[in-house]
Amino acid sequence: MNKVWLITGCSEGGIGAGIAKAVLKNGYQAVITARDTKKIENLVSGYEDRALPLALDVTKPESVQDAVEKAIERFGKIDVLVNNAGYCYRSSVEEAEEDSVMQMYQTNFFGAVRMIQAVLPHMRKQKSGAIINVSSIGAVRTGAASGYYASTKAALELMSEGLYAELKPLGIKTMIVEPGAFRTHFYDSSLKGSENRIADYSDTAWLRSVAQSKNPGNQPGDPDKVGKVLIEAIESGETPLRLLLGSDAVDAVRNALENRLTEVNKWEHLSTKTDYAAE
Repeated sequence: MNKVWLITGCSEGGIGAGIAKAVLKNGYQAVITARDTKKIENLVSGYEDRALPLALDVTKPESVQDAVEKAIERFGKIDVLVNNAGYCYRSSVEEAEEDSVMQMYQTNFFGAVRMIQAVLPHMRKQKSGAIINVSSIGAVRTGAASGYYASTKAALELMSEGLYAELKPLGIKTMIVEPGAFRTHFYDSSLKGSENRIADYSDTAWLRSVAQSKNPGNQPGDPDKVGKVLIEAIESGETPLRLLLGSDAVDAVRNALENRLTEVNKWEHLSTKTDYAAE
């Protein structure tokens, strides 16, 4: 039970905070991070002997290195890395500001890469460990205004598949987590959007803009249950490469994959026409 978890994006009210609470409740040691440590003070209260709160901005390489070094200095190792830090920028493809899209990539994708590259030397040395990358069902299917956000998660997933193949022979696990809708701050502080407006998108992307997106507060997912599920998956003998979280996620991904297979079958007659003719 002396495993050390390092979790990014742990501001209260989110999935990261839920993971941190479960990890500490179950007797593990935890490095709990957020850009503003004031937002994680309550998480470490009462667990000061096993919890290390740290300020971490995954878009800054020096911040990443500092956090990993402090984690190793305090606990001597890192057994589980949870890349949870991320947010959503909504915009039609045409209306998007390039700087805003790139900043989201710096957090959602390259931030995870930085964390992985900083932690792996320690995991390889100890010949064990686990990396959990928090994606989204948006990586499997998306819609108007969410193309850029979904692309960051799709990139994270395909990178993780390659990572899985590279690390499995080394005794290090890789797991992709695809949450459905959870009662978090996703629609509040974690949602940003373009200020550009092109009227032709009023019936598509505009309907899902930040101004039109309110937190319903009735999402089926409980963020405080995520950590227990992740612990069970990581500690199991056969950890899945992908783990859906929520009954809504199961339904959405199953439908998306069935629809894609239907399309593959429908157009197979055309797809196969690019082959060389049989001799």
